[in-house]
Parts: sequence; C-alpha cells; structure tokens
Amino acid sequence: MIVTGGSSGIGKSFIELGQKLKPELVICNLSRRSPVKNSSDQKLNHFSCDLSHPEEIDRTVRELEAFLERTAPAGPILLINNSGFGSFGRFPTPDLGRELAMVDVNIRAVVHLTGLLLPRLKSRGGAIMNIASVMAFQPTPFSATYGASKAFVLHWTLALHEELRGSGVRALAVCPGTTTTEFFRTAGLGDSAILPALAMTTEEVVTLAFRALAAGRSQIVTGWKNKVYTFAASRISKPLAARISGKVLGRFRLGKGAS
Repeated sequence: MIVTGGSSGIGKSFIELGQKLKPELVICNLSRRSPVKNSSDQKLNHFSCDLSHPEEIDRTVRELEAFLERTAPAGPILLINNSGFGSFGRFPTPDLGRELAMVDVNIRAVVHLTGLLLPRLKSRGGAIMNIASVMAFQPTPFSATYGASKAFVLHWTLALHEELRGSGVRALAVCPGTTTTEFFRTAGLGDSAILPALAMTTEEVVTLAFRALAAGRSQIVTGWKNKVYTFAASRISKPLAARISGKVLGRFRLGKGAS
C-alpha cells in the first residue's frame, strides 16, 4: 500500500486500519513528515517528499520503485492519493502562493504520482483511491480553489476508472464531509467550524472507503448526511449552489465560526 500524507488525519487512519486488516502489508508513506512508528511498525516505510515540487515526486518514485523491487516484487498495489490542504478567504487572500501550492498538491501531484506508478499497477494489479470531498459537488465561495481542486479529483477519478476497465486496475473517489482532522486549523478556521452533529471520525471515513473498494465501487460519499447534502447540491443549478454555499461559508469568514 502506498499512501500520501500518512503522518496525520485520514492518511494516518488508512495506515492504522491497513495494518489491522493485514498485518503483513508493506506500507509506504510519502509526505514531508514521518508517521509516528512503534516497535511493531516494521513494515511501515517513510519516503520524505514535498508533493508540491515535481522534482521531488520524480526522485521519490525512483526510490520507491527500487524499494518495491527489493522488498515486495509481486502482488497488487493500492495507491492512496490522500495528501491535500485547503484555505479559507476571499481569493487570492490570504496568500496567492498558498493557493498555487494547493493546486500543485491537490491536483498536479495526484496526476503526476498516478501517472508514474500506473504502469507498475497495471503489471501487478491493484487500485487507485483518490480522496476528494463533498465540496466537489458545488462551487465553494471563500474556499474556491480547494472546492474546485476536489471537483477535479472526483471527475478525473471517475473518468480514469472507466479508462482502466479490463486492465486489472480500478479507481475509487472517496468524498468525505466534515472530518475531525487538523484541516480546519490549517485552512485558517478554528475547531468551532466543526459541527459535531455532522462530523465523522477519520476511522469511520477510512472504514467506509475500504468497504467501497472491496465492493468494486468507483465513488463513495461517506455518511448518510453527506449523501443527502451532495444529492441536494447536485440537483440545483450551479449558480444557485454557489450562492447558497457562499452564504454558508461566508458566515465563518465573518468570524461567526472562526476562532
């Protein structure tokens, strides 16, 4: 299993649940920070990589493929493109550089890493799991770049899944809603932006993702409340969806949901 961003949040839960389901699983994490390991994590391997830099992805994939040849030369591969981050504000605030880095990590790195590893997946079999978001289903004012980046991930994954039919490789888009991670803090919002009634734990999201993968699905929206939300968002016009989203998300920008 190859996962990006496994040092925290959903990525960390993918590693932990993967270890529980299959203790012999060889896990490779690609991120800037190394996951915290204990003495039993002998099969957890960290590859330091800043996914916002293409040259680092090229270097890391060369190291990763050499490692796989030595350590796990056979068997299917699960690639989980999990890394991503968001921001909150009126574009291009708070920082245009951060917006551009978001495009690099949330979109370009997913395409880049998948493209480099796809030949190996096709030769060995496996699956690609890309983490999108419920925000992929409508325009998201005050989080415009993030929402659009996740819309790309969703539609690209579904198209890729169709292209891969008959190849021995599948693709799955996972669309979580509010999840108890560090996302809101790094996006510039406080923990008060998380509504407990709507939030899911990372363990719940990952469990549903693995079940969807086992069922051969190409898309999963985690949790029935998120399913209702995305169903409604996809049934109204995009301009109206943008207007409603702007009013909801704007409340946090005005300080009613931020710390």
